[in-house]
Amino acid sequence: MLPSGRECFPYAYRTHQDANVTVTPVYRLDRGTRIGYSAGSLVNGAFGTVPGLLLLPYLTDTLAVAAGLAGLLVLLPKAWDVVLNPIAGRISDRTTSRWGARRPYLLVGGLGTAVTFAALFAGPFSGSAGAVYVTVAFLATATTFAFFQVPYVAMPAEITAGTTDPYAARTRLMTWRIAVLALAILASGAVAPALRDAAGGGLAGYRVAGLAVAVLIAVGALASFWGTRRAPVGTVQESEPSLRRQLAVARANRPFALLLACFVVQAVGIGVMLAGTDYVAAGPLGDSSATSLLFVCFVGPALIVMPVWERVGARIGKRSGYVIASAVFAAGGLLIGLAFLAGSVLALVLVATAVVGCGYAGQQVFGLAMLPDTIAADEAVTGRRQAGVFTGLWTGGETLGLALGPGVFGLVLQLGGYRSGVDAGDQPDSAHTAIVLGFSLLPAVIMLVALPLLRRYDLTPARLSALTSGES
Repeated sequence: MLPSGRECFPYAYRTHQDANVTVTPVYRLDRGTRIGYSAGSLVNGAFGTVPGLLLLPYLTDTLAVAAGLAGLLVLLPKAWDVVLNPIAGRISDRTTSRWGARRPYLLVGGLGTAVTFAALFAGPFSGSAGAVYVTVAFLATATTFAFFQVPYVAMPAEITAGTTDPYAARTRLMTWRIAVLALAILASGAVAPALRDAAGGGLAGYRVAGLAVAVLIAVGALASFWGTRRAPVGTVQESEPSLRRQLAVARANRPFALLLACFVVQAVGIGVMLAGTDYVAAGPLGDSSATSLLFVCFVGPALIVMPVWERVGARIGKRSGYVIASAVFAAGGLLIGLAFLAGSVLALVLVATAVVGCGYAGQQVFGLAMLPDTIAADEAVTGRRQAGVFTGLWTGGETLGLALGPGVFGLVLQLGGYRSGVDAGDQPDSAHTAIVLGFSLLPAVIMLVALPLLRRYDLTPARLSALTSGES
């Protein structure tokens, strides 16, 4: 429920003349709030991109940790979030403050993430001691990020609940958010490797890159906290007391369960491709500087196609748009494989990567726009707003999927005979083959395998309108 009273909403109003009718404020989601909320994607983009891109090669090539073990070390701290994120959601659901239930965590969790991220790549150790340090620091970073991410993802359901057309408003808000997310991925994913190399690589290079990304995270946290100061905060309600009860709530919400399962499986594919970027550049492409080029081609087109995906969703629906975007991603992955068969021509690989980026942009827009729909549907059926419950499970699942990606890619490297601590040019041919397959075919297959999970997803605009109006 939204707080009543004109003073709570500095927006446009519609009034009802019937004194027997309870009037719900209807407001316009202004541009300042959209930009402010979207700024939080600087935190998401940096944390979601850089560890998946640099942490595995940092462990294998700089600290000389075996590929299989390195993949496990990347996975374990993020797997912790599967348990922690629902707890963070439950805590934010119960929080009462003058800033609302969610905004305090944008500040505390976001700045905490910046500090711990800088520490992640600032370790004074190498070898096994360095691996232990990275594991502990990554665990701390994942913990602070959980307390930013879960409340942040919960906010759209509350921000859009009183708009004239919440279904469309969520797509519009997510379009802005994914555009900023694309910029964050571009800034962090392309610049961090370049800064590492410019600083001479090795431990010193990674420290410089980590500090730069930490600054970006801090900027995103402060901007999102300040930019959402006029957004509706919703009504704080008692949340489910245990993870078991939260899982039961999620299972009862079939659209949410189906969407979550699809999104998590696809996150594994995205994580696999992300983890392979640095290896593809240094190995099969033979140019470590190509890491930044791959990221530019992955993210750059997304900034252009965002309005296209919004129009696609308005014309054919979010679910159909999601399926098409996923198919575009998979097609790009297959094209990357064909480009390597054609002789590892850099230009062809970059074009195919741009196709992947177009699909990724749509997959993120529609997935994150459908999530608030499932939360609104649950509130209509149960009478309870449990955004923290659903977003805690959502972010925990997404984090696990993205963390499994490097683990899977590390296993692919292990099976391919990859030798840690050895220059890319000295790797066996089987390792190069494993890198190419892990970067192209495997993510494409994972993306497509998940789509049948959406067959029974039925939250169309008409269905959602019927639920929220009490007709069904």
